Amino acid sequence: MDADLDSMDRAALLNEVKRLRQAIREHRDASGHDLCWHHPRLWSMLPEPVQPHIEVPEWPQFLRGCLAYRQSLDQQAADAPRITAEYGR
Repeated sequence: MDADLDSMDRAALLNEVKRLRQAIREHRDASGHDLCWHHPRLWSMLPEPVQPHIEVPEWPQFLRGCLAYRQSLDQQAADAPRITAEYGR
């Protein structure tokens, strides 16, 4: 799966690490409504193609998952400022 790395020289490997780190930082630094989103741009940085066949939960299960994720933010980021901005505005 990662055989492409075997053919890279040191400079190419460093460039790849920097590129991936930048993408991880952008994802890590997401805030507000960008926290809960589908991330195909991040996944496309891998050498293998992204599987186009994702499974999407039905609305009740999806919303329960969103609620659980938001509750986990209360525990993991209890001191983070809260915002009232609506999505898309």
